This record gives sequence, structure tokens and C-alpha cells, in this order.
Amino acid sequence: MTELDMEKLEALAGKVVGNANAAFAGLLAYIGDQTGVYRAMADGEPRSVEEIASIASVDARYLKELLSANAANDYVNYDATSERFFLSPEQIAVFATEDSPANMQGLLQIIVAQYVEHDTAVDVFRTGKGRPWGEQHPCQFCGTDRFFRPGYIANLVENWICALDGVEEKLKAGAKIADVGCGHGSTSVLMAETYPSSTIFGYDIHGPSIADAKLKAEAASVNNISFAEADASTIPANGGYDFICIFDALHDMGDPVGVARHMREALAPGGTLMVVEPLAGDKTEDNLHPLGGVFYAASTLICLPNSRSQEVGLCLGAQAGPKRLTEVLEEAGFTSVRIATTSSTNLVLEARA
Repeated sequence: MTELDMEKLEALAGKVVGNANAAFAGLLAYIGDQTGVYRAMADGEPRSVEEIASIASVDARYLKELLSANAANDYVNYDATSERFFLSPEQIAVFATEDSPANMQGLLQIIVAQYVEHDTAVDVFRTGKGRPWGEQHPCQFCGTDRFFRPGYIANLVENWICALDGVEEKLKAGAKIADVGCGHGSTSVLMAETYPSSTIFGYDIHGPSIADAKLKAEAASVNNISFAEADASTIPANGGYDFICIFDALHDMGDPVGVARHMREALAPGGTLMVVEPLAGDKTEDNLHPLGGVFYAASTLICLPNSRSQEVGLCLGAQAGPKRLTEVLEEAGFTSVRIATTSSTNLVLEARA
């Protein structure tokens, strides 16, 4: 056996312990969210374990252990003098405010969904077979919407659409919009509310997500929107769309080139495609950081298996990068492709025929 560098060994072992701690911390944070613990602490007031347990209607003894673990990770604060726990404004934003751009509960929900069905994940990885989006655990769908929605609310209207050439003016005046891979409809509803003169058509291959999207639209009382279950490669043209958008989904497609080609053909003359994808560099070494690690992990467990379950099975991956994405769009026939803008987690491309 090769002689071990003890310093490197201890550093690596320490990192594994840290990651194990993070894995447990994520599960406990999920439990705290699902049982209302963080909502009970959302006013930031220091309280005893018994007081928090009473508000959240959970067992006090278990809660003490959970909050102590949280405090060890700086997820909550503990005052040793008064023996009380509380949330700082930043912790409230991350754990207890639903529409905060910093809220991480959706991401934790996605991770828990993967652990729940780890046997399936192991089998898919070992065999290389595909796994359709619809075969994921139900928490996956809710968690995905919950994770991305705050970022969309913060950026879609104020930053992304504004960065496109002439699109905002069209949408304000009244345009035909297709939201491809709309999921639970958060982006579709947001655009319907913001641009009442436009008509939005939301499409997704997953029927239960479309059902949820319809409920969201009904709750928002918007009447310029409709949803339909449809594969991205077969969305109806409806006379041509002035604006087509696809959020964090092109890389999931089995045939992203074919999908992009169909979207190009569905655009009206002068129409624009906006592709929003996870932020990434063009090379693997550009993405070797925590955010890149999250996206590579999601790609391993969710995105690549979904792509492989479909025709072509290109397996573009969640960290494709702007160069590869541009190549896909150009191969689909778009003659003008540019990076319109970026956010902390997303890359936005504008494509025109």
C-alpha cells in the first residue's frame, strides 16, 4: 500500500465529516420546514424549546436535539444564558420566508426526494438506463418549483426580459407567449400578471404539474393564460409565438437540438427565444465549486436520466456552459445567439432565427 500523507488524509476525512454533517443538517432543516418549526420562529424572537414546540405542535425533546444540531451549523442561533433559540434576519430569509430569493427549502426538498428513492438512483446509475421526469418522487416536482420560483420572481421581469432586444415592449403591447417546460406554472403566472395584454400558453410533459399550474393560475385570477400537457418537441404553433421561453429545462431534453428547432419553427417572424439555464462555465474546471457541485449532482440523479429516457438521449447535462448551449441553438437553425445576462445561479441566452 502506498504510504499515506497523514495531513492530506486528515483533511479529506475532515471534509467527509463536514459533508456528512451537511447531509444530516439538510434533512433536519427539511423536517423543521415540514413541521412548521421555522415558521414558529419567523418573527426572530428568542424562545425556549418548550415555547417553540408549543407553537409548532411538535415534541419538545426531539425539537431540542434538532435545534441544537441546527445551531451547530449556524442554521439557528442559541443564547446560552437564557437557553433560548432564535433566527436572525438572514436565517429567516433562508429557512422561513417562502418567496425570499435566498430561500433554500426547495433545494433541500429536492435532495430529500433523491434520498427517499436511493435504490432507484443506484440502479439507474449502475445500468445507465433512463428515468423519466414523471417517475421521480412527488417531492421532486414541488421542490423544483419551490427552489426556482423565488429566483424567477426576482429576475424574470426585472432583469432577464429587460435584457432582451425589444421583447419587453412587445409583451407590454400584447404578444403571444409560450412557456415550454412550465412545470407548476410559476413563470407563466408571473408573466400573465405582469403583461395582461399578452396571452400565455404553458406546456409541460408532466400531467400532475400542469394540474397544479392551472390551480396557480386560478388562485392568481389571471384569465390570459392556458396550460396544456405537451412534449416540448410537439407544442402547437398556434399561428406563431412572439416570445418562447424555457427555464432550466433544455438540458433535460433527450433531443435539445430537435426541441430548439421546433421552437424556432413555432416562432412568429421576428420572434425571440429565451433560454434560461443553470450558470456554468465551458470547462469542467470552471465549475468545480459548491454551486457547480450542486448542479452536477442534480444532473447525475435527475437531468441525465430524464434525457436518456427520451429519443436521442443527448445527455447535455446541467453544466453544459454557454459555448455548448450556443452550439445546440445554432445547430437548430438560430442565426443569432447571444448571452443576454446572468444571475447568481442562471445563464440567459437570447436566440433569433
